[in-house]
Amino acid sequence: MITVIIIGIFIFLIVLGLTIFTINKGYAFKHTIDEIPVKDDKKNRSKSGPLL
Repeated sequence: MITVIIIGIFIFLIVLGLTIFTINKGYAFKHTIDEIPVKDDKKNRSKSGPLL
């Protein structure tokens, strides 16, 4: 019975360590957002008038 408890605690510690490692790695990831390209309004308008 003691062997089962020790194995269970060992597995718990491994899972806890991997969870903490994964969370820390996720927070260290640098997220970036692409800039919105600036479009020229004159090129986007048709001959019939402005875009609605």
